[in-house]
Amino acid sequence: MVQTATTLASDLSTPTGQLLEQTFHAIREEQEVREDFPVEVLEEVRRTMADPDLPGRDETDVEFVTIDPPGSMDLDQAMHIERAGEGWRVRYAIADVPAFVRIGGAVDQEVRLRGQTIYCPDRRIPLHPPELSEAAASLLPGQTCPAYVWDIVLSADGRRAAAEVYRAMVRSRRRYDYEETQRLVDSGEAEETLLLLKEVGEARISRELERGGASLPMPQQEVHQDGDSYVLRLRPLLASEDWNAQISLLSGMVAGQMMLDGGVGILRTMPPPDDRAVARFRREAAALGESWPRDMTYGEFLRTLDRTDPAHLAIINAATTLFRGAAYTAFDGVLPAEEEQVQAALAAPYAHVTAPLRRLVDRYALAVCEALSAGREVPDWVREALPDLPAVMRESDQRARAVDRACVSAVEAAVLRDRVGQTFEAMVVDETDRGNVIVQLLDPPVSEPAMGRAEVGTMATVRVDAADIRARTVELSVVSDTGETSVTGETSVTGETIDTAAAADGHEAAEAS
Repeated sequence: MVQTATTLASDLSTPTGQLLEQTFHAIREEQEVREDFPVEVLEEVRRTMADPDLPGRDETDVEFVTIDPPGSMDLDQAMHIERAGEGWRVRYAIADVPAFVRIGGAVDQEVRLRGQTIYCPDRRIPLHPPELSEAAASLLPGQTCPAYVWDIVLSADGRRAAAEVYRAMVRSRRRYDYEETQRLVDSGEAEETLLLLKEVGEARISRELERGGASLPMPQQEVHQDGDSYVLRLRPLLASEDWNAQISLLSGMVAGQMMLDGGVGILRTMPPPDDRAVARFRREAAALGESWPRDMTYGEFLRTLDRTDPAHLAIINAATTLFRGAAYTAFDGVLPAEEEQVQAALAAPYAHVTAPLRRLVDRYALAVCEALSAGREVPDWVREALPDLPAVMRESDQRARAVDRACVSAVEAAVLRDRVGQTFEAMVVDETDRGNVIVQLLDPPVSEPAMGRAEVGTMATVRVDAADIRARTVELSVVSDTGETSVTGETSVTGETIDTAAAADGHEAAEAS
């Protein structure tokens, strides 16, 4: 639709924050995001909260802790790690959503329509009503609540020696965020679980590389609300996040193998990159000055890259083509073909089982694994739902990605709205099919196509030609090549604070794909 001059003039007179919030709302309407919960859903939640299906096992004496972003209330996971001989015993408690959901009831039907929590800059659209996801079922510190507990024994080199999953009552002792965890571990002041988390995380990273697995350290733009402002930043990946992710991935790999051994379940799968994609990535890496050794897996190669180096950032961007095709594969009785059993980025079978408050499929996968671990039949309500789950989650994933992309584009346009005609330094990270380039501005951290040519892996000066919040578009053009620079700085634009830093994400690229 062509925007009229009258509408554009109105937009220019509208405060940026207000215009952004109107745009976020329009994005949710376009993607048919279900924002409010029906009355019958809320009423049923209150009834089930008063009479949940609680497990008889009690593990409230185990000193679980949580590690989550600051301000999070929907806490899916809590952990406790202790030494077991020369290895470790990891207990990973996961929120017991089935204890509060009646099969076929109003809540069950509503969450199947949602699929997962949708994250927007101005609000979070939860999968479950907040009374459940941020209170009764959340593993908040000091609260006794039901959980699925993954109980995994690892050998000294991080290999799985034994594993089971069971339902139990648990109570988290304390919540940490990633920065606090990193600081405490680095200073040696951390409690034992956090100190051992580093040991286990590093051991599991070694096993990942040994298997031929890979994590994609791709810088990720994130939009956050900060008071009345919206913050666009590239979030640096801390080592503590990588260690924590390895516990989640460990549980998912145990679950995937458990399902295959039991002949029933739903896997998160990804095909290996084809020869053409691999060959192209080798050429691109070599052209950018870093040859990928033939005796090194791509996972090992990616971990050698410096995410603050413009050329290396371009290589990481090129590697995204190796992480495509993630899907869900359900089966019951007949196993998937061997090539459809593995999550190629992890080089192992894998299932989503660690975020049931925020992702529908995890509720069913946890019920499958708990039954198989106990030697019982998988519940009928799970088996009946399995065939439909891949389609439900595929639609939900598409909606979540579309909302995220559109919201980030709107914020990028807001950041550059008053800077049309100005020039910025940018890293050239890729080329488009039309002969133009993809650039990453350094400050503010905007990533968009730019008209013109420049060498991938180098720095360039780009000009802002247009920025439209409602249309969620930014038009850039290459002015000239420049020398290298570092990714630092902070900028304020019409009420939006923009923090930039050398960043990396993708330690759970397989799970996020």
